[in-house]
Amino acid sequence: MRKTQHAGSGDALRFALAEDTSCAVTLELNGVTRRGACETRELLSDFLRHELGATGTHVGCEHGVCGACTVLVDGVAARSCLMLALQADGRRIDTVEGLSVSAQTLGDLQEAFARHHALQCGFCTAGILMSCTDFLQRVPNPDEHAVREMLSGHLCRCTGYTPIVAAVLDVAKQRQAHSREEEASHV
Repeated sequence: MRKTQHAGSGDALRFALAEDTSCAVTLELNGVTRRGACETRELLSDFLRHELGATGTHVGCEHGVCGACTVLVDGVAARSCLMLALQADGRRIDTVEGLSVSAQTLGDLQEAFARHHALQCGFCTAGILMSCTDFLQRVPNPDEHAVREMLSGHLCRCTGYTPIVAAVLDVAKQRQAHSREEEASHV
């Protein structure tokens, strides 16, 4: 799209905007190679939702404050509303859709959220789950304070965070017990 603006009486002040160009992006989405087209200025959150159909990635504040759009980029939690889709080219992106074990079986973190009533309206839940996934990979045996500190990057108006903290601590405890059982069976 080109736009030209003229000032009065023949003096021309021109602003030329480059034509929008479509760019190809190839990424690994939840373990599957996916391709799509985007504009150079398109956000990763919009690309995931509208081009690739990963609608579990929610868009709240569009300023990186609320955390609803959190995904994992190469295994690390990131706000998809602060990243251009082009920046994801060639990278691994994991969204809440990839947390389930199968179409019929939730992952352990998702099950704990349900068990502890750690979700209400569900709008923020996808982003919180992704941050919790990253957090538990980095901090496998957290205490309540560490979980609350991690959650401070998310805004949730429904749960009061206490059930979320309980769910994360429950999963950490279960994973530690499972890890000890595996170690004992190999001895």
